[in-house]
Amino acid sequence: MDLFDKEKKEDLLAPLADRMRPRSLEEFVGQEHLVREGGILSKIATWKRPPSMIFWGPPGSGKTTLAQIIAKSCRSHFVFFSAVLAGVKNLREMVVEAKHRARTVGQATLLFVDEIHRFNKSQQDAFLPHVEDGTLTLLGATTENPSFEVNAPLLSRCKVLVLRPLLTQGISRILKRALEDSERGLGGMKVVCSQDLLGEMAEWAQGDARRALNLLETAVLITPEKEGKRVLAKNGIKEAAQERPLLFDKDREEHYHVISAFIKSMRGSDPDAAIYWLARMLESGEDPLFIARRMIIFASEDVGNADPQALPLAVAGLHAFQAVGLPEGWIPLSQVVTYLSSAPKSNASYLAYQKAVNRVKEKGSLSVPLHLRNPSTRLMKGMGYGKEYQYPHDFPDQWVSQDYLPQELVGEKYYIPGDSGVEGEIKKRLENRGLENKHSESSAGETI
Repeated sequence: MDLFDKEKKEDLLAPLADRMRPRSLEEFVGQEHLVREGGILSKIATWKRPPSMIFWGPPGSGKTTLAQIIAKSCRSHFVFFSAVLAGVKNLREMVVEAKHRARTVGQATLLFVDEIHRFNKSQQDAFLPHVEDGTLTLLGATTENPSFEVNAPLLSRCKVLVLRPLLTQGISRILKRALEDSERGLGGMKVVCSQDLLGEMAEWAQGDARRALNLLETAVLITPEKEGKRVLAKNGIKEAAQERPLLFDKDREEHYHVISAFIKSMRGSDPDAAIYWLARMLESGEDPLFIARRMIIFASEDVGNADPQALPLAVAGLHAFQAVGLPEGWIPLSQVVTYLSSAPKSNASYLAYQKAVNRVKEKGSLSVPLHLRNPSTRLMKGMGYGKEYQYPHDFPDQWVSQDYLPQELVGEKYYIPGDSGVEGEIKKRLENRGLENKHSESSAGETI
């Protein structure tokens, strides 16, 4: 589809968001780091041949619009290519046309690939030779991290430009322009809307200009005309908006962003932030059992022995949700989240295993000391298995000083208790048993 073969009137049947699409960088709102004077896109717009680029940003941030503006500024033939609707066969046809166009009229072809992340890696390979030989200039748009979703050879041939969610003030400007524009917007309908309502619609859109314009258009259409004008009211905006859509994708990057924020909030002992992220995930449709499993891991990794009740409570939370289900299942999950967030923290047991496993990998299968081996046969007993083993229950406080590590590792320490919560008591108990002195005095000892 060539958008620039001829000038045409705006299709008034098209959605408002499409009609109000900016036609130049001067009209474009947002992404100032790219479009301001001296910015990379303002420079590229003056070039005869733009480079291949990947626009990475959230929905409604202007990826398609910027591609169209660049193509028009560079006088390139613009071809829209949807990763959802088209395939490699369509690409071959476009390549033939692009070569013919370059040969006959000397015009470059700019291929805009919407949602390029939906192509698998082998399909993306099909673009490579045509980008490399200059037959096509590729502009890809994606809401996903191109480091993961675009294959390395193609990525190395493209500049990656990061687009940010639009600010509320910017979206308010876009809405105001749509209300005042009589040619493409709603100016002819004499709509009255306060600045506060525009701000509320802009905030509701969460950085997505398309979503804001769709909301405005719906609100105007459902508002009856009285005395030759339509006066937008808060109730009408709420009716048009229904529930606020939440940005979340269980299989994509936002999923990892939100769960990361959730874990870090609990680790930082902030129950308010943690409960917010829990609500975000549950209201967006995240699997509650995934959240519960993450809390079980957290209870051991980050709370550990500072509060040994954290792990059984986290496990109980998972079982409680399985028993209750939704809609009430959020209640036990909320209890567990606030408990874990407020609990004393220690990752000492987590670090202890990391140290131990590194030693296992370094040293391999070291021999089990004879006194720790079980003399289950007469032969084994004769070989010294179990000899000199001291049974702790035969000693005061059920403890006796003896070595349990392989000979090569005697004196090494893996578990170093902290001072928080119950773990502080564990630390004192070990110190009282003389383990600290024992380890430090060992000639073979080593702290890792």
